[in-house]
Amino acid sequence: MTEVTSDVILDRMMALHPKVIDLTLDRVWRLLEALDNPQNAMPPVIHLAGTNGKGSTQAMIRAGLEAMGKKVHAYTSPHLARFHERIRLAGELISEPALTALLDECYEKNGGENITYFEITTCAALLAFARAPADYTLLEVGLGGRLDATNVIDKPALTIITPVDIDHQQFLGETLPEIAGEKAGIIKRGVPVIVGPQKDEGLEVIEARAERLGAPVLAYGQHWHVGTENGRLVYQDEQGLLDLPLPNLPGPHQIMNAGAALAALRHLGADEAACEAAVTQAFWPARMQRLREGPLFDIAGDAELWLDGGHNPAAGDAIAATLSQMPERETHLICGMLNTKDITGYLRPIAQYASSLTAVSIPGEPNTLPAETTAEAAAKVGMTASTAPDVDTALRQLTEGNQNIRVLICGSLYLAGQILQKNG
Repeated sequence: MTEVTSDVILDRMMALHPKVIDLTLDRVWRLLEALDNPQNAMPPVIHLAGTNGKGSTQAMIRAGLEAMGKKVHAYTSPHLARFHERIRLAGELISEPALTALLDECYEKNGGENITYFEITTCAALLAFARAPADYTLLEVGLGGRLDATNVIDKPALTIITPVDIDHQQFLGETLPEIAGEKAGIIKRGVPVIVGPQKDEGLEVIEARAERLGAPVLAYGQHWHVGTENGRLVYQDEQGLLDLPLPNLPGPHQIMNAGAALAALRHLGADEAACEAAVTQAFWPARMQRLREGPLFDIAGDAELWLDGGHNPAAGDAIAATLSQMPERETHLICGMLNTKDITGYLRPIAQYASSLTAVSIPGEPNTLPAETTAEAAAKVGMTASTAPDVDTALRQLTEGNQNIRVLICGSLYLAGQILQKNG
């Protein structure tokens, strides 16, 4: 007899998935009602939406709140190596027995009705948060905002919108104002909203919705400012100036993510020590993460080995900016992407900082872009490109006889998850 584990139940849940994903909250409301509406019994919620930076910003807020002695629930997606990463209860990843029991309960209460994987697992997370005591709940949007399964909290403590860019057009719209409108759907009447750096056409949409709902706006460049000076992070708002160490998460884009996190923490009453902890103690895997151990590290030898799961043009800009500020070293990419992503837009900004790209297909992923297609796209933006059957082979080929290099594995969170799992 097969042991009933969380993986077994998650597989069952996939069978409930509608044939076509239609963004709607109807299925979520139905299941939450059957579960006695746990969304109304959760610790105060900080709800985050945006195209890029949600996870890093959430990680920094959590580090700051925990430095204040607060217990913090956190929900994020997708997971990288194990589903349990999505649900953190009062600081700890959910246990296997607790997750299995929750998933089983949600599966039974759903009664075999159509529901997406993300919707039913989000309901399970909300149920877990409602049953475990904590001071705050950090809730990250999965897709968009307005019709996302997380958008069921009537009165969050705070909402945050990180930079909005073009992504998931098939669900959210083709233009930046359309996409910004979907993200702005998390703004609630009278609830303050922290707004990270935005393009003008996106900011207009966000501010218009906030004004309609009487939601106070705390926007970058207007109500708070952040930058670097003499190798330090400098943040300023109406409460005064903070002079802090640079974020431990690498890349210039993390300065802006830190700014949004600090704006949130200051609004929640954090002191300077908590703000410093936010930028120095956050951990967020597969975002320009240096790999320093494991089987792939052993293959790399003395070569630097990095991992990043960004996968849209804005992520390409962020990687390029990060590479431009790193110590000069010959940099090679190992890249695998999904066929739903704008590969040219992703690779174009990175091209000037990479000596070569070795393309791989993502193992076991039906929506992978074939390695040959990735290599062709890289060649079109001026990169020296080739293919390899897998990451191990690519890494061996790159580092054989050439250890004084930097290797960045990139292009997809799915690939990044496999790498983290493989690398222990």
